[in-house]
Formats: sequence, C-alpha cells, structure tokens
Amino acid sequence: MDKILRIDMGAEGGPRATASPVGAYTGLGGRGLTSSIVSKEVDPLCHPLGPGNKLIIAPGLLSGSIAAMSGRISVGCKSPLTGGIKEANAGGQPSQMLARLGYTAIVLEGKPKNGSLYKIFINKDGVKISEDMSLKMLSNYQVVEKMKGEFGNKIACISIGQAGEMRLSAASIAFTDMELRPTRHAGRGGVGAVMGSKGVKVIVVDDTDLPMCQPKDPEKFRAANIKFVEGLRAHAVTGQALPSYGTNVLTNIINEAGGYPTYNFKQGRFRGAAKISGETYAELETKRGGLATHGCHKGCVIRCSGIYNDKDGHFISKQPEYETVWAHGGNCGIDDPDKIAMLDFLDDDIGLDTIEMGATIGVAMDGGLIQFGDADGAINLIKEIGKGTPLGHIIGSGAEVTGKVFGVEKVPVVKGQALPAYDPRAVQGMGVTYATSPMGADHTAGYAVATNILKVGGDVDPLKPAGQVELSRNLQVATAAVDSTGMCLFIAFAILDQPETFQALLDMLNAFYGIELTAEKVVELGKTILTLERDFNIRAGFTSKQDRLPLFFKNEPLPPHNVTFQVKDEELDTVFNW
Repeated sequence: MDKILRIDMGAEGGPRATASPVGAYTGLGGRGLTSSIVSKEVDPLCHPLGPGNKLIIAPGLLSGSIAAMSGRISVGCKSPLTGGIKEANAGGQPSQMLARLGYTAIVLEGKPKNGSLYKIFINKDGVKISEDMSLKMLSNYQVVEKMKGEFGNKIACISIGQAGEMRLSAASIAFTDMELRPTRHAGRGGVGAVMGSKGVKVIVVDDTDLPMCQPKDPEKFRAANIKFVEGLRAHAVTGQALPSYGTNVLTNIINEAGGYPTYNFKQGRFRGAAKISGETYAELETKRGGLATHGCHKGCVIRCSGIYNDKDGHFISKQPEYETVWAHGGNCGIDDPDKIAMLDFLDDDIGLDTIEMGATIGVAMDGGLIQFGDADGAINLIKEIGKGTPLGHIIGSGAEVTGKVFGVEKVPVVKGQALPAYDPRAVQGMGVTYATSPMGADHTAGYAVATNILKVGGDVDPLKPAGQVELSRNLQVATAAVDSTGMCLFIAFAILDQPETFQALLDMLNAFYGIELTAEKVVELGKTILTLERDFNIRAGFTSKQDRLPLFFKNEPLPPHNVTFQVKDEELDTVFNW
C-alpha cells in the first residue's frame, strides 16, 4: 500500500480521480489514518453533508497480507449524527482487495453540483467513474446484483442503500462478505449519509491477478502469524464461545448479569432472552441448513458470523450479531428470532445502523407510536425508511430526533448517538466509555464488558465506580491502536489474557514493515489517535458537557440490581489526562 486515491466528486467537468503518495501519512492505517486525515484536512465547523467534509475509507496496516483476522476497514468523516469526528469499522472483503491494489485509503472529496449518482470501479488498470442513474434508490442487495451482472463475481462492493441516498443520519455503508452479500456494515455515525452526499452509490473493487501484500521478513512474519492463530484458538472466548455461538453468545451472559437494556433501558433483564440467545440462533441455523460458524472475510479464524435461514431453508440474513439482536429484540420487547433476522436484513438492505435503529424504535415505542413487542410494527417502521416517507425520514434520523418528535423524555444517546447493548448502570465501565469516547456512545471504543463481566484482562466490579475510569482509558487507548491494524477487535480477548499472543501481533507488524514496534509505542499510537480526535471535537465546539450520560442513568435505579451510574463527572473529566 503506497498511495492514496483521492476522488474529487465536485471537480469541474465531472468527478476526477488522482493517486498520490502517502506522504505525511506514512505508517498509518485504518482508524489512525482516517482520523489523521479528518483532523488535518476537514474544517471541524463544516456541514457534515457539505462539500467541505471528506469520507475516508482505509484498510488496516496488515490488510491484504496473509495475517489472520486482518480484514477490517475503517471509514472516517465528520459525523452528521454526532457533529464530531467519526470512525466506523466493518469486516468483509473490500479491505483486503484495496490493500492488494496498493491503496492506503480512498478519500472522497467535494460534492456533485447536479445531483448525479455515480459508481466507481477500481482494478489493477486504474479507476473508472461513471454516472449511473439506474442505481437511484436501489437497496444494497439490488445494487450488488447489478454490479455482479456488470463486473462478474470476483469483485467486492462498498455501497449505500436508500437511507444513504436520502442522507439520513442513521445511514450505514455496506461492505460485501465472501458470498458477495452486503452484510458487513460501517454502521455508526451516519457515514452512509456522507457517502450519499458525495453522490457515490457504489465502489466496486476487483483485485484479480494481484498477489498478497508481502512482508519485509517473510519467515518471521509467517512464524508470528502461526503463533498468533494458536493464541486465538487457545482462548476460551476467541477459540470456543465466538466460533460456536457468534457475538450473540452474550445475550444470556449480559441478561444474567442484569445489564441487558430492556424496554428502552427500563430494566436490566428480559424474560424472552433465552428465545433469542446465541445458543438458540445456532441451533436454528444448523437445523434449517444455514451456518452457525462462518467468517465474514478470508483469513478469519474466529468465524463468529453465520447464515440464518427461515423455516423453509431460505436465506433471511447473516447471523444477527449480539448488538442487533438486543436492539431489535430485548430493547423493543421482541423475542421472535425470525422477526429479528428480518429486521437485520432490512437494515442491511436499506443501509441502516442496526444499533441506532433498534434504539430508535425503542424510543418510538416509549412514545406510543407502536407497542413494545410489536415485531410487525417494527418491521413496518423500517420499511417506511426505505420508502422515503416523512415518518421514515424521522425514524431514519436516529433516536435523538425521534425522541424529540414524539416527546420522549428518556432518550439513550451520547453526542447524539444511541447507546449499545449494555446498560451503563450495571456495567459501569461501559458507561465511562459511552460518555467520554470522541465517537459518541460506542461499545467498541473501549469494551469494558471484557473486564467488568467476562473477567478478561482482570476483574473490575461492574456495579461500582472504582477502577472504571482507568479501565476505560486503557481500553480506549488500546482499541484506537488495534483499529489501525486492520485486525478484528475480538483479538483483544486473547491479547489481554495472553502476553505471548500480543507479542505475536507485534512480531507480525515488525516483520511486515521492518520496524521495531514495542508495547510502549502501541500505547503512544493509541494516545495520539485519541488526542487528534478529541482536538477535532473541541474545535467543532464540544466541551465536557458532551462527555456525559443522559441524567436518567444517574437518577433512576436499574432493576434487578437497583443501581444508578455512579462515576462522578469530575472523574469522567480525567479519562484523557495523560
């Protein structure tokens, strides 16, 4: 990867692509690169949907190589949902392909003046940008089918559905998996709306006849990769739990812990949890001819995805992830696995963040629009978004907007972004991450569940404030660094518990680039990324007031433990004091 592909969508005479050296961004990948470009090149006061914003799509440092788990990709911009900096992360095939094509990043700049819609085709021969109005208001699955018909089956696609075209703040960007299905999404923060504002419907990537990215020291790299994989397979979470039941293995665990937000964060346990657990989904997938264990990209050894079929054996969706099952399930009082899978499919097809959508429907239910437990009503609300109706525009704009429209007092958002599937009163470390992450409420920014609940990397009592700030700080720093490598964040379980697995990751990076990266330098990288992100938000007008949870988490005890969020504001303000 030795060049950045910049595409000016607002250039005179039509969009123009230029490839330039990486230059000042040398040594960066993934989130480190997206946040650096946004911080340096985007005016923090620009309108997120205006020509001044940029959308950066960046593979990780190890993407395109034989390194296991290295197929993640980062998408960065100023968020139309939070108003601050955003990095959203996805799996799928495009990261590996873009890296093998030699691109460290794609940067979409400017904005078409005429409302045209474009497709972009990238292969070893270069870049072709074509206006294609036949793609207008197509869903993600429809777009991918058209691209397969035009370019064949050896491609990968990066696309938006109707939500992105309508520039709705909950819009995601879809990345195709190994079956060329648009099932992997950079979901959070409305990044799909920014892609829509650039007039780009789909980016098609074809790496035919191109070799894997080669390390500086192949023998050391190969040996480190083998040791790394051995470590992942030896750990109980990455070697057993996730491959067996996917991320949804957490439903029974978090429900038992009393931290499973139910009925729009009113209680910490859901009676129907067992009906929608990872164990139940895996059993149904196997019984119906789907797959309970499946990778979202080549080189995945954890294989926490799956394929979910209906009772007649027909594909509905990929295996719904834990966050999706919670958002559309317990949070909305829905315990029908088939209905939740259909909601997952609709979100993927229309191009919506499943977390934001589940939280939004929970808020709408609280406002009396439909009743808790009304699965068909929830499905119809998502369909309204795809149709582009006024109600669809409201729901597709996220939980905060929907709460205002329907007069709901308790709206679970931070910096305008909906909270994920762990109640911060019962998992206090997650509350610190939700409140203080530059990204808005985001579980992946500093996954304190690992230590609070799963006891990975130590043991910090989830119901008490002691130790939560330090825990979240350390995890946010480590996560920012991992997000730069192209590695799946789930490797963190093994590297937190197994020093030799962490060393194997360092050895891979060192052998690949011919550098001498140490644990201390990894920490410095994470701190540098977070500092850039926080600086952008400060310049955008953020203050410590944005680093807070909604008041009801402090004032209303959560059953069954009847606890409130207890970390004090002055402690939250010390998270980034290094």
